[in-house]
Amino acid sequence: MQSATALNPAFTGREHWTHNGDTELFLWQKAPERAAAAGTVLFVHGSSMASQPTFDLQVAGRPYSSAMDFFVDKGFETWTVDMRGYGRSDKRPGTQATIAEGADDLVAATDYILKVRDCGPLYVYGISSGALRAATFAQRHPERVKRLALDAFVWTGEGSHTLENRRKKLPDFPPGGRRPIDKAFVYSIFNRDHPGTAEDKVIEAFADAILSLDDSMPNGTYIDMCTNLPVIDPAKITVPTIVMRGEFDGIASFEDLIEFFKRLPNSDKQFALMPGISHASFQQKNYMLVLHILHAFFTQPEPIYRG
Repeated sequence: MQSATALNPAFTGREHWTHNGDTELFLWQKAPERAAAAGTVLFVHGSSMASQPTFDLQVAGRPYSSAMDFFVDKGFETWTVDMRGYGRSDKRPGTQATIAEGADDLVAATDYILKVRDCGPLYVYGISSGALRAATFAQRHPERVKRLALDAFVWTGEGSHTLENRRKKLPDFPPGGRRPIDKAFVYSIFNRDHPGTAEDKVIEAFADAILSLDDSMPNGTYIDMCTNLPVIDPAKITVPTIVMRGEFDGIASFEDLIEFFKRLPNSDKQFALMPGISHASFQQKNYMLVLHILHAFFTQPEPIYRG
């Protein structure tokens, strides 16, 4: 372990590479020095940033800015993967990077993880379009998912202020194209719903980490979320699931998520409303609350009696 301070551990990461067909995918792993007795977590990123800035951010003086470090410190092995079109993975011209293709990439990533680690079903967390990718993956491969966490999730899109505004810009998002991003764009993620939910120093560090890997993002998930919802059938998600909704998040209406939650067939399910949170949960002032909710769900005892 490499530790900046006792209260802000930074664990050594290891890069891995695999392929989905001819598409090269980058994976990032962090694990305890001893065996990860608590299990293995797979983090799935969203539409506008790659995996490491989202889940392995380091901010001086802010303990556990890295969700991966938090879970490693709790005894979990952690993995994340750059979807095609993002970060260090394949970014060839014309890459669409749709939600369905992201789920395909998760199949390839878990093929690799389960082969090299033989760790059994994974705890899977996805945020925003990453939650849609994770849910699609769980629909297809429930045998690979021990527990599923859907953060900043959207189901039908009905009542979504964010998607309503995004649809106005659809002509700027051609399939297979990329949209430019800059620091102002990253700030807009935090200011569009409820300014003040994140510290400026965290947004700055987040923006720097994102822009060190990408100056543009693929359009695929934006198009899907604006035109193709719903892409998930809750009745087909059979694994234990938590829906995590930030109080101020405009990506989905409360009613949309509650209706989705009601239709989940597994009675081992939770709905968490997170106070003071907007969209990018791990970069918020209340991020420790988010980590607590997620850790509690992943470590919840399995039911003994089902009735």
